[in-house]
Amino acid sequence: MSVTILAQQDATATMLLEQIIREHSKTFYFATALLPPTKRYAIRALYAFCRASDDLVDREQTTLNDLNAWRASVGLSSDEQTNPVLKAWAQVREAYPINREYEKELLDGIEMDLNFQFYPTFEALQTYCYRVASTVGLLALPIIGLAKGASFQQAAPYAIQLGIALQMTNILRDIGEDAQRNRVYLPVEDLKRFSLTPQEILERVYDERFIELMKFEISRTRALYLQALPGIAYLSETARPAVGAAALLYRAILDEIEKNEYRVYSIRAHTSGWKKIALLPGILWKVKQLSNSKKILQTQEK
Repeated sequence: MSVTILAQQDATATMLLEQIIREHSKTFYFATALLPPTKRYAIRALYAFCRASDDLVDREQTTLNDLNAWRASVGLSSDEQTNPVLKAWAQVREAYPINREYEKELLDGIEMDLNFQFYPTFEALQTYCYRVASTVGLLALPIIGLAKGASFQQAAPYAIQLGIALQMTNILRDIGEDAQRNRVYLPVEDLKRFSLTPQEILERVYDERFIELMKFEISRTRALYLQALPGIAYLSETARPAVGAAALLYRAILDEIEKNEYRVYSIRAHTSGWKKIALLPGILWKVKQLSNSKKILQTQEK
């Protein structure tokens, strides 16, 4: 069964996928609404699969055996699936030329959370970000499609870079929530640079050292977005508005962290619904500047 027919017939699955993405990420819910219906359904199935996988290891009682059982379930065909999220994802996976190696790498990244250890360097953290976020972009590329004449090999490096930028934004926004789970994702080498330790982050130290650390990480993350955004030119015209909106609205979270004076322990930065609407015309204008050539998306930086 094609994804088009599936999306039209299975209203229950459509509602479930919509509920999951709306509950967990209003930004991606907003952005995926810009996709054509068939691609919207497929990308939301991918998001729901990623969300369900991530939620599994966030439970304190989850063991490696549980994750391995999940891996086995993920590998089943759509006809064999009983989990509605995995069934929807399997149907999408069967309808598009998905490279399942990226699916495996995603689950490998999630296993890193199950056996969490501090990241000594930014390079080490990038490996984690690639596995849990860049792989999502690589899985999405065959679904959303490429511009005429563009290749997967051309688009992939930008998808990888965007995934790292998005995950870094998550890490900076969620420092407080992660500390509650005894996790500090910021590289130890970065903490040392500002005379901080992982233990101090767990203890919610908020002083000039922490503020300077946050400024450093935000600057680095903005640079990652700047490097990733030109890759939107390699995407199909129908995909560019959604990917552009997701990237630029997520990048706006960094602005909110700054407006909140870096109080990420107590305030979870987000871009409000009205602000998303206000930003959308400018985002669509920027995306429209792209053609099927390798024209670089110009962005406004502070």
